[in-house]
Amino acid sequence: MTDKEIEAVYQIIQDYHAKYLKRHGVKLPKLKDADGKYTRNALVLIYLARFYPSTVLVTKQDLTAFIRKFYPETTDVQQARHLGAQSGWFISAGGRDNVHVKKSGEYRLITLERPYPNFKGHRIESSGDWEKIKQQYGNRCATCGSEEGKRNLHWSGTITKLQQAHIDAFKPLVEGNIIPQCQKCNRAYRDFWVFDERGRVRGIAKSAVIKKCNEKIKRGIYKILYNESPLNTCEDKFKGQDPNEW
Repeated sequence: MTDKEIEAVYQIIQDYHAKYLKRHGVKLPKLKDADGKYTRNALVLIYLARFYPSTVLVTKQDLTAFIRKFYPETTDVQQARHLGAQSGWFISAGGRDNVHVKKSGEYRLITLERPYPNFKGHRIESSGDWEKIKQQYGNRCATCGSEEGKRNLHWSGTITKLQQAHIDAFKPLVEGNIIPQCQKCNRAYRDFWVFDERGRVRGIAKSAVIKKCNEKIKRGIYKILYNESPLNTCEDKFKGQDPNEW
């Protein structure tokens, strides 16, 4: 691609971003860095959007070859995947369960008019304003993605109602510790888990959940606690049989 073609495609991306994507928190990469060099993220977007709106499949090899024209030391291009789910651009990476691109190692820009499905932005602002919190999540459950006022994605006979749920059940339900969950998810999790701001489980909040595990998991947990206890004397360690002697 010539400089003129690169700048023309970037202008198209810029226009669509301003009209459709900026309000969703999708960030537009700069075309050039401080040294006047094209940025890798911009180049990847431009290559994927060359024929927009008639987008085409792009192999990782072709994308890497294009980037090497500007960054000869490049060995493996990861930007396409990162620009998708992490940054909000609707780029699909190939996989068996992908509805747009089936073959691994291929990418396709699906549209510039919508962000990546369920993208919530890089940062969720800490807020105690319930309506603002729901807006930041697109008025959807942070865990299952069901939209408020519409049929629940997993319980078709239920109309979704969002409820204030803890991010960390060890802390009170106050500013910075609230995510929206539908009534089904909020009821099912019952403060058993610690979530991140995207509604993904990242820790256990209630030890009672261990009772629900099978014997193999219980033994694994016991072994971790026994071996990794910060206490270093025999009398201070977790009481019970040494799991290494089982």
